[in-house]
Amino acid sequence: MRPDRPLLGILLMLGFCLLAPIGDSIAKLLGPRIPLLELVATRFAVQAAVLVPLLAITGGTLRMQRRTALLTGLRTLLHITGIAAMFLSLRFLPLADAVAIAFVMPFLMLLLGHAVLGEEVGRHRLAACAVGFAGTLLVIQPNFAAVGAPALLPLLVALVFALFMLVTRQIARDTDAITLQAASGLLGSALLLPALLLAEGSGLAALAPVWPAPGDAALLLALGLFGTAAHLLMTGALRFAPTSTLAPMQYLEIPFATLIGWAVFDQLPNRLAALGIVLTIGAGLYVIARERRLARAA
Repeated sequence: MRPDRPLLGILLMLGFCLLAPIGDSIAKLLGPRIPLLELVATRFAVQAAVLVPLLAITGGTLRMQRRTALLTGLRTLLHITGIAAMFLSLRFLPLADAVAIAFVMPFLMLLLGHAVLGEEVGRHRLAACAVGFAGTLLVIQPNFAAVGAPALLPLLVALVFALFMLVTRQIARDTDAITLQAASGLLGSALLLPALLLAEGSGLAALAPVWPAPGDAALLLALGLFGTAAHLLMTGALRFAPTSTLAPMQYLEIPFATLIGWAVFDQLPNRLAALGIVLTIGAGLYVIARERRLARAA
């Protein structure tokens, strides 16, 4: 067991909040041309191809205790489900809308972290989450009636990733981030690549693989690399800080997603959305300043 280092955990989570929407934007670009199963399988195959050799170079091992191995398997299944639901939602929803709807996740993380792990959730963290959520509503102004049934997909993403991060917190402090992600990449590839081969010739648009054009192949590689890097940072963050500390920080993914959506998909936030971005960033900076003061006091 390692002691918590909240500031390091917060910085790692900031990196995740930047890289994750970049990966999502790539998935949105590829969605119309690449089947869903191929997107998800490539995501895990690239993760395994990058991290397994890196683990060997650094002298690491995939050996785990039985409990850790079982939780890693559960974590991988949750990871596959969450990524598939997010990629599918991006075929129907704008990038910022999908991320915003999924941002009931930090509230779920707080509740699960308190109920299951017994983590402290003080009024300051709850207030920061509330301000961040208010900012999220102002940034995106989600309208469930307008998007219809696909709006339920990000809600599934939120639930799955709240459980995913809870499981990660259970094992991240005792398991190296590279080891954990390499194992997930191997397990995910072992499940998805055979399914992809079996789906060949099935005629099902979401399953049957296609041969990507050179530009799409480069984007698929980038999707795997960005996803791998993002979740390495997230795993590292959970290794050093409790979920209740990191939950408000994840709201920073919203302004990052909004900026990327503007740059890539020409979605420019209005004045009300700009106010929401300020509120969201302010909530995150408040948590950083508070954790720094607590660390100095300790």
